Amino acid sequence: MTSSAKIKRSSWLGMAGAVLYVVGIALHASHVGLWLRLLGLIVFTVFAFRRRSLTAWIIWGMLAGVEFGLDLPSAALEARVFSDIFLRLIKAIVAPLILGTLITGIAGHGEMRSVGRLGLKSLIYFEVLTTVALVIGLVSINVSKAGVGLDAVQNAPIHGHAEMRMETGPPHDTGLSWQQFLLHVFPENIAKSVAEDQILQVAVFALIFGLALARLKEEQRAPLLRIAESLTQTMFAFTNIVMYYAPIGVGAALAYTVAHGGLGVMASLAKLLVTLYVALIAFALLAMLPALLIARIPLRGFLAAIAEPATIAFATSTSEAALPRAMEAMEAFGVPRRIVGFVIPTGYSFNLAGSALYLAIASVFVAQAGGMHLGWKQQIFMLAVLMLTSKGVAGVPRAVLVVLLATSSVFHLPEEPIFLILGIDALMDMGRTTVNVVGNCLASAVVARWEGEFRKETPPKEALRALVE
Repeated sequence: MTSSAKIKRSSWLGMAGAVLYVVGIALHASHVGLWLRLLGLIVFTVFAFRRRSLTAWIIWGMLAGVEFGLDLPSAALEARVFSDIFLRLIKAIVAPLILGTLITGIAGHGEMRSVGRLGLKSLIYFEVLTTVALVIGLVSINVSKAGVGLDAVQNAPIHGHAEMRMETGPPHDTGLSWQQFLLHVFPENIAKSVAEDQILQVAVFALIFGLALARLKEEQRAPLLRIAESLTQTMFAFTNIVMYYAPIGVGAALAYTVAHGGLGVMASLAKLLVTLYVALIAFALLAMLPALLIARIPLRGFLAAIAEPATIAFATSTSEAALPRAMEAMEAFGVPRRIVGFVIPTGYSFNLAGSALYLAIASVFVAQAGGMHLGWKQQIFMLAVLMLTSKGVAGVPRAVLVVLLATSSVFHLPEEPIFLILGIDALMDMGRTTVNVVGNCLASAVVARWEGEFRKETPPKEALRALVE
C-alpha cells in the first residue's frame, strides 16, 4: 500500500472516530451515548498514533477532555492546573515574539525606500484589505454572538491567576483619562514593559525601533537585523516545543469547562467555527472579488493559477509551505518576477487578512465568553492593536494563539476561553491560511496591474512548466 493510500485510510479512521464521538455526545444522556463516545475515542486514538500529527493529538486532547469532564467532573475541576501551565508557557513567548516579528517585518524591508512607488502601493493595498478583514470579523462575531452565554471562565482564579492579571497593569480602567491612557501606550523602559506584559508598549517600541533600523545603511543595519531574525526564529521554535504540550493543556481546559458548565461549550465552539467561515466567504466576496474586478484581473485565470497554492495552504495550514508554488503560479499568470518577489514575501508580514479576520472574531468571542461587553470605541481600538500584533505570523501553524494572548493582555480579557478555541483551531487555521495565501497572490496581480506591467512580459518557461505540472 502506498503512503498516500495509508494516509487516506487513516483519515477515514479519524473521521469515523470523530463521528462516533459526536453521535455519542448527542446521546450523552443514555448508556448508548457513553459507549459510542468511548468507542469513538478509542478509534480516534488509533488514528492519532498512526498519523503522528500534532493536530490529530490536539483534537484527541479535546475529545478526551470533554469525556473526562463528563465522566469525572470532580477530578476534572482539579485538573485545571495543567491548562494553567500551558498558559504560563505561552505567555512567556508573547513579548519576545511580537518584538522580533515587528522589527524584522519593518526593518527587513528597508529597501522599500529604493523600491519607492511599488512599496507604497503594496503597503496601501495591504493595510486597506487587512482593515476590511478586521471590520468584517468584528461585524460577524457581533451578529452571531457565538460566545454569549458561555460562562466557562467566570469563576475564582486558582494558583495565582488573580496575581498574574494584576501585574499587567490597568491601561483600560474606566478611571483613566484619555491623556493617561495615551501616555500609557508609550514605553518608558522596554525591559519593564516586557516584564509587566505590556504588549502594546512592546509593539510601539518595536515599531519605532524597526523604522529607525530601516533608516540605517545596510552594513549598520545587518547585525541588529540578524539578531532580530534569530530571536524571531528562536521564539517560533520555542512555540513549536510548547505546542507539544497543547493536547494536555487543551484537554485540561475543556475538562474543567465541561465539568463546570456542561456541554453548552461545544455548541458555542461550533457556532464560532461557522461564524469564521461565513466571515471568510464574506471577505472573499466583499473585498477580494471587488479588488480583482477593479484591477481587471481575469477571474477564471486567477482561480486556475491559485488552485494548487490554495490547496497546499488548506491542507498544511502553513502559508510558507505554499510560498514557492504561489510565486511560480503568479509568475506564470503574468506577474513580473520582480513584483512577485517583492509583493508576496512582503505580504507574509503585512497582508495577513485571514489571520486578522480570525483574530477579530476570536478576541470578541473571548470577551463574550467572559461575560464582558466591549463598546464600539474599544472594538475600534482593538482594530488598531490587531493591525500591529498580527504581523509576521503567517509561517507557523497556531502562532496566532500568541497574538490572541497578546490582545487579551492589552484589553484584560479572560485567557481561559483561548484554550477552548485551540480545540478547534486546526479547523479554523485551514480557512484563514488559505485566505492569507490567496490574498497575497491577488495582491501581486493587483500591484502589477497598477504598475502597468501585468502580462507585459512572457513568463519564464520553468514557471509555465510548474503551473502545468
